[in-house]
Amino acid sequence: MNDIAIILLAGVFLPLFPMSMVFNFVFDNISNTWLRAAFLLAWPLCGLFILFEFSSMAALPDWVVPLALCTSTLYALRMLSLREINQWSGFLVTSFWALLWLAISKNTPEQTLFAYAISISLPLVLLVLLGDGLTQRFGAAYSGLCGGLARTIPRFAGVLVTVIVAAIATPLFPTFFIMLDLIVETMSTTPIIALTLIIIWTLWSWAGSRLIQGLIVGRASNIKIADLGLASISIYSMILIALAIGGVYLGGVIL
Repeated sequence: MNDIAIILLAGVFLPLFPMSMVFNFVFDNISNTWLRAAFLLAWPLCGLFILFEFSSMAALPDWVVPLALCTSTLYALRMLSLREINQWSGFLVTSFWALLWLAISKNTPEQTLFAYAISISLPLVLLVLLGDGLTQRFGAAYSGLCGGLARTIPRFAGVLVTVIVAAIATPLFPTFFIMLDLIVETMSTTPIIALTLIIIWTLWSWAGSRLIQGLIVGRASNIKIADLGLASISIYSMILIALAIGGVYLGGVIL
């Protein structure tokens, strides 16, 4: 198999448009929440494994990084119109995974790239699990339909907001330092790429604020709905704290 074919195959797992549609099609059609969560963690690792095990290239072809940036921007833009949590999660992680090609082009060490992939996916795993919790409580996980969560199920709402904030690369979480590193690396050599990354990051934040507004703000339900239990809150909190600690450590290593 030649190197171009390997890149195209890896582009299914480290999304490059149009191969990126494969992930979102499969992701949308997985009904089991735990399988969907495992899928999020495993998918980019398969792409990195394919690339490092079978490719003999010293450098990526010139067209890969521009295509990756276009892919990331496309899915970041499409997030703005999404209301369903699982679709929103799928588009965000597709947009973020595409940027791994930029890190690869900078000769980032393999271990660091695998750490990046896991750090990107883990907040989205939590969001998928919370989306399943909303589906069990309301029958679906749409913003607007599940509005007013801050008053209806405040503990659940607090965890949900924190997870969304972690997913969109907010300070202290690993994704923040990954984005910051990519911007710093490209600012002096290719400022157009750095500007594109800033635009993508802004789109994620905008889409995240729209999702939070649709879920948290609004009229509270008159029906009594079970809030998140203390045991579940403890588990989510420990994972989020571990992510924040890992983010600070990652920031110290890469910056």
